[in-house]
Amino acid sequence: MEKLKYEPLFETKKGKGRILYRLFATSLFCGIILIWIYRLCNIPNSGENGRYVWIGMLGAELWFSFYWFLTQSVRWNRIYRHTYRDRLLMRYENELPRVDVFVCTADPAIEPPIMVINTVLSVLAYNYPPEKLSVYLSDDAGSEHTFYALLEASRFAKHWLPYCKKFNVEPRSPAAYFASLSVSDQSDADFSEMKRLYEEMANKIDVVCKAGTVSDQAKLEYKGFSKWNSYSSKKNHAAILQILNDSRDEETKDIDGVRLPTLVYVAREKHPEHFHNFKAGAMNALVSLVSVALHISEILNKPVDDFVDYNVQLRVSSEISNAPVILNVDCDMYSNNSNAIQDALCFFMDEERSREIAFVQFPQSFGNATKNEVYGSLRVIDEVEFHGADGYGGPLYTGTGCFHRRDTLYGREYSTEARIDLKRACPEKMEENVHELEERLERLASSTYDQNTQWGNEIGLKYGCPVEDVLTGLTIKCKGWKSVYYRPERNAFVGVTATTLDQILVQHKRWSEGDLMILFSKYSPVWYGLGKLNPGLVLGYLIYCLWSPNCWATLYYSIVPSFCLLKGIPLFPQVSSKWFLPFAYVIIAELIYSFAEFLWSGGTILGWWNEQRIWLYKRTSSYMFAFLDTMLKLFGSSNTTFIVTPKVTNDDVLLRYKQEKMEFGSASPLLTILSILAMINLFCLMGLVKKLIFTSELGLEYIFETMALQILLCGILVFVNLPLYNALFFRQDKGKIPSSTAFQSIAFALSVCTCIAYM
Repeated sequence: MEKLKYEPLFETKKGKGRILYRLFATSLFCGIILIWIYRLCNIPNSGENGRYVWIGMLGAELWFSFYWFLTQSVRWNRIYRHTYRDRLLMRYENELPRVDVFVCTADPAIEPPIMVINTVLSVLAYNYPPEKLSVYLSDDAGSEHTFYALLEASRFAKHWLPYCKKFNVEPRSPAAYFASLSVSDQSDADFSEMKRLYEEMANKIDVVCKAGTVSDQAKLEYKGFSKWNSYSSKKNHAAILQILNDSRDEETKDIDGVRLPTLVYVAREKHPEHFHNFKAGAMNALVSLVSVALHISEILNKPVDDFVDYNVQLRVSSEISNAPVILNVDCDMYSNNSNAIQDALCFFMDEERSREIAFVQFPQSFGNATKNEVYGSLRVIDEVEFHGADGYGGPLYTGTGCFHRRDTLYGREYSTEARIDLKRACPEKMEENVHELEERLERLASSTYDQNTQWGNEIGLKYGCPVEDVLTGLTIKCKGWKSVYYRPERNAFVGVTATTLDQILVQHKRWSEGDLMILFSKYSPVWYGLGKLNPGLVLGYLIYCLWSPNCWATLYYSIVPSFCLLKGIPLFPQVSSKWFLPFAYVIIAELIYSFAEFLWSGGTILGWWNEQRIWLYKRTSSYMFAFLDTMLKLFGSSNTTFIVTPKVTNDDVLLRYKQEKMEFGSASPLLTILSILAMINLFCLMGLVKKLIFTSELGLEYIFETMALQILLCGILVFVNLPLYNALFFRQDKGKIPSSTAFQSIAFALSVCTCIAYM
């Protein structure tokens, strides 16, 4: 009998224009080498004015060159993926594996329950067999408001899921779906009824959130509310586990008589005396062991006796669904593509090329981003850099929109002999009473569940790092696994981005701080990953691990040339000099490439300019504080913190955000630093103009011949900061810079510039 031809479930293509880009990058590198030569050959003699400033410029340019070299690693070998869902269904339609979806929320005050349940409803409505789909909401705050919202959502799902399948709805977040339709699309009777049901549910949730308590009537209707008492708070509450829908129960059906996916509410126990490890702890409370210590010994290739003292426990999801595939999403990142599970399975279930794939990472997209992305974006990372990392073994695990093989989260080493079978049968209907099961499993979500175990170390997400997701993905790859980056034509997940400058700076401070901590940890890609990862991937990780050290070279270039402009000290070659050419080529070529890359990634011209501004703001504020905090942590002077970015915005702030007016309204050290730097550059430029007008000390010919690049640099820095100057001097709304911050920054910058001018 003739063997059937193998047809892959996914295809990999190399990025176009790679040879052309490599030629361009080589020419740019030649220009960088010439700049080094110029700096080294023209260092002022000892005792000459500006010698140490010149050496500082050389140091900054060497750092920029090194970091530019790192960024080439993710542009040198870009690849793109394409899936064949039709082939997947043709082969495995009746053998598709179970999938567990973990949705995490931490605080109902900054992550509103209505937003959370829209995400839950979107993943419940996946185009996937409901008996093979389980959704777990991890509520780290243990909020009865969030539980009430989920309970209402479980009832609404009986109407929403059939509606989605009948009309092939996209997206399947009700709020996003209703907002995406025009008035003409809303005349259908089915639509009107569904919208009425949704608004009725949303109003009930809104009433409870505003009242601050669930009504006594609602508590009587569902006894699950008895788990809460007057002593419960988001930092101190008992473990709560409620199975709202059980797909194995034949009575759990929608209005069309079709079984509903399993839906579970989990609030792990929190106690002030026990550190809860933030999101990593919440995820590990959900991620479970397939079996007891015997199975763990097989995964880690260690004897069973080694696990006697680990107190390894069965965990929540393994007792209920035990799916071999796990998807985790943040509560603000709703599913925008109902076929995302099938896309991920194409990478996990290909007969020849799936064996080494540990996780499939989808990009993060944002539904509330403005047209010109006033606070920057992840556009270039998603559209370019992660595709380049995929060419060397896969991108970072970014904590949301990621599908995992469950076994790889247990620390399983990759082996060519070991093959993980995902085609597991669905668990049979349990004889145990649901309420008895809930009571039994609550102990597995206790605040001490991972004490004296390998959770957070050998097993599950890693503890002790603000970016536990990146660290976990790195350690998985160092065990021989690879990851895949997949960007479908229709975004798989859409979330909420920051709407104020302070939010975006704080978020990037946390990211850059966590990445630098990884660099100095035992899991550093430099020494832990060397020999285990592709060298190109090691360089790719270093791009993000070295985000925060970028602050010093950027701060130097943002301040010192401007001071030297004020003093009349040239730091760059004259325009007529042959050495001017490499500087001009590198600056112009890099700007043109950056501009073209951003536009090719789908951005706008003004969006690119906003990206440059936020690039400067992050490097001179977020990254500096992240670097300093990391150094303090290394010397034991600070503890790891995890800041959740607020997902709620008042109406005034939201209006200004939609108008693309930058929000400076909150006083913070980050904003003070930015204001001081902006004023320093403005005063330096004004000082130069004053000299030109009132003295003959400097002539126009000297200016354009000797100081052209310094004037250009200072002028660009002033131009970049126009929104900040507007907020300092002209704006009258609440988004302006606070008076106290304005006074401090102006006074400090003026004092420093005056001292420099008269030194």
